[in-house]
Amino acid sequence: MSGENLSTLILLGSFLLMVFLRFPIAYSVGISTVLCLLSMGQNLSVLPMQVVKGVWSFSLMAVPFFITMGVLMGSGGISDKLIALANSIVGWMRGGLAMVNIVASYFFGGISGSASADTASLGSILIPMMVDQGYDVDFSTAVTITSSCEGLLVPPSHNMVIYATTAGGISVGALFMAGYLPGAILALSLMIGSYIISVKRNYPKGEKFSLKGFLKQMGTSFWALAAILIVVVGVVGGVFTATESAAIAVIYSLIVSVFIYKGLDWKGVWKSFEQCIDTLAIVLILIAMSGAFGYCLTNLRVPAKAAALITGVSSSPVVIALLLNLILLVLGMIMDMAPIILIATPILLPVARDVCGISAIQFGIMVVLNCGIGLLTPPVGAVLFIGSAVAKRPMEKVVKATLPFYLCMLAALLLITFIPQISLWLPSLFGYAV
Repeated sequence: MSGENLSTLILLGSFLLMVFLRFPIAYSVGISTVLCLLSMGQNLSVLPMQVVKGVWSFSLMAVPFFITMGVLMGSGGISDKLIALANSIVGWMRGGLAMVNIVASYFFGGISGSASADTASLGSILIPMMVDQGYDVDFSTAVTITSSCEGLLVPPSHNMVIYATTAGGISVGALFMAGYLPGAILALSLMIGSYIISVKRNYPKGEKFSLKGFLKQMGTSFWALAAILIVVVGVVGGVFTATESAAIAVIYSLIVSVFIYKGLDWKGVWKSFEQCIDTLAIVLILIAMSGAFGYCLTNLRVPAKAAALITGVSSSPVVIALLLNLILLVLGMIMDMAPIILIATPILLPVARDVCGISAIQFGIMVVLNCGIGLLTPPVGAVLFIGSAVAKRPMEKVVKATLPFYLCMLAALLLITFIPQISLWLPSLFGYAV
C-alpha cells in the first residue's frame, strides 16, 4: 500500500471508527486529522493554520446571526400566530390539523431555519392539539418531525450558508431562491401522504375557509413573515449581503419579539443569547476542524479517487445520482447535518457536477434534503429523538408511524434530483448563474 493510500485509510478509517464509537464529531474530525498529518510526515503547525483558515470567511459571519434570529423569533411568541395563519389556509381539508402542521412548518422554518427548533416549538403545541381532536399520537408526531425538514430548505437557512462556503463561494442569494420550490414540493408530498391517511382513518375536517379570517391572521402574522422578506428581498435585490441582512434581521427580530409580540422580556432575551452561544460553539468548532480535515482530503486527492470509485460502479448519470443520494442518506443516519455538509461536499460535488451534470446549487438542495431525512432516522436522528420526547412516545413507534412519510420525502428527493428546474428556475429568474 502506498503512503498516500495509507494516510487516506488512517484519515477516513479513524474518523468513521470514532463516529461509530459515539465520539463528539468535532473530536472525531480533529483527532483523525492529527493522525493523518503525522502519517503524512507533515508538521503539526499546519493544523492551527488550517483551523483558522476554516472559519476565516466573511460569508460565515452570517451563520451566528441567522441562528440568533431563529432563536429570538422562535422564543418570541410567533408559533401560535403562524399556526393560526396556516389553519386559515388549509384547516378546512380532511385531516386539517395535519395540513396545518405542515404549512405552519413551512412558515416557521423560514424564520428559524432549524428542524429541531420547529419540532420543539410547533410540536409542543400541535401534537397535543391533534390528539385532542382525535388524531393518533404517533401519526401526529410523524407529521411534525417530517414537516420540520421544510425549514432546512426554506431561507434563511444557516446550513445553506455553510454549504455555499464549503462548495467554493456559491452565491448565498442563489441558494436562498433555490430552496423555495423544493421546500414547497416537500410540503406538498407530505400533505398528499397526510390526506390519504386522514381519509383512510376518517380524521376530522376543520372550519370552512374564510377570506376574512385569512386576512385577519395574515395581518397578525405580518411582523413575523416580514423577517423573511428583509433577508431574502435584501439579498436577492442586492441591497445588502447575506451577512448584513442577517445582522439587520437579528435587530428586527429583537424588536418584534420584545416590543410587538411581547413574547420575550429582557431576561428571556439573555437566555436566548445563551442558547445561541451553545449552538454557535458547536457549529463553529465543526467548521474550523473541518477546514483542516478538508486540507488533508485535498492533499490526498480523495475527491478524485472517490469520483473514480463511484464512476467505476456505473457510467450512467442516473445510477450515479442515485448512488450519491444513497451515500448522503447513509451518512445522515450516523452523522449530524453540518459535518456531512463540511466533509462530504468537497468529495461528492465534483462527481455530481462533472459526471451527472448537476449544478452546485441543485446539489446543495439535494445535500440539505438528504441530511434532513437523516435527522429523522436512527441511530443519530436528533429531530426523531426530540419529537419522541415532546410526544412522550417510544422512538420505535414513532419510526413505524413515519414510514409512509419517508416514502413521501424520498419521492420529493427524486423529483429534485432528476428535475433540475425545481431548484434552478427561481435563481435563473432572478438573474443568478446556475
